[in-house]
Amino acid sequence: MFAKRTRFIFRNCLCSRLGGGMEINMTLLILAAGMGSRYGGMKQIDPITDNGEFIIDFSIYDAIRAGFDKVVFIIKRENLEAFKQTVGSRIEPFVKVDYAFQELHDLPKGFSVPEGRVKPWGTSHAVLSAKELVKDNFAVINADDFYGYDAFCKLAAHLKDAKAENGVSPSCMIGYELSKTLTDNGSVSRGECYVNENGYLERIVERTKIIKGEETALYEENGEWNKLPYDTTVSMNCFGFTPEVFDHIERGFVDFLARGGVNELKSECYLPGSVFEMIENGEATVKVYRSEAEWYGVTYQEDKPHVVAAIRTLIEKGLYPEKLWN
Repeated sequence: MFAKRTRFIFRNCLCSRLGGGMEINMTLLILAAGMGSRYGGMKQIDPITDNGEFIIDFSIYDAIRAGFDKVVFIIKRENLEAFKQTVGSRIEPFVKVDYAFQELHDLPKGFSVPEGRVKPWGTSHAVLSAKELVKDNFAVINADDFYGYDAFCKLAAHLKDAKAENGVSPSCMIGYELSKTLTDNGSVSRGECYVNENGYLERIVERTKIIKGEETALYEENGEWNKLPYDTTVSMNCFGFTPEVFDHIERGFVDFLARGGVNELKSECYLPGSVFEMIENGEATVKVYRSEAEWYGVTYQEDKPHVVAAIRTLIEKGLYPEKLWN
């Protein structure tokens, strides 16, 4: 009874926002295959509430409210049962669920894994692992980041009408203020975004080591620390795409491997970099929607108490129910 009632509430929310009864198919692609080396474990399914819910539960809950009707988890094959028994079993009554596996040896023809390589090939490779499962417009998020309900509403509003023309994908990105995405416990990776006066992404640069500074943030490059203003718009791997981008990302991944990436033991092909290549090649436009939400995430174990307290506050304010799924 509760499942039917919840679906009804979700569907009513969608119709009232998008202005009609027509069903819109949108998929939420969740990147959850990371190794969690800095965190020290599977942070994607580490509970943050007394009811055993994960950060990922809140993202899925928000996405369903915004109109997404399918969720695809990109995970390691060996973690399938853990995901099915936890978050998978919780959400199956409310949304279609599927699983894709990011595997080290899943490479294009002509390439092979170098001896000693154990690290996956990055977020672009992860997205490609779901190519056969995603046929509708889709969004991409990280499993261990809290994005806020507003982000999913903006993604849904963009994707509901998005159609590629002449092979060009009208994509989008949710941008965040850098100051609201940093941790006190170490460095983070963020995509520094250059947005034009019309609100479209012109360039994105992956900064793999950003820390808090006294007056600005700082990022490390070639052994030197550089200033990065706190009001900089950054990417948190929260994108909206049409299915055509899979072919574009795949071509870019092949180029990455051919340029020498296949011979490296730790090099990765990052999704923001693939997005920038699509923009440069005229294969996509990327509308940037700025979110004022505060980021909550668990890059490090020391981040968890803050995330637990922040989510608890949101529940107490009535923004989320005490129990998301029952």
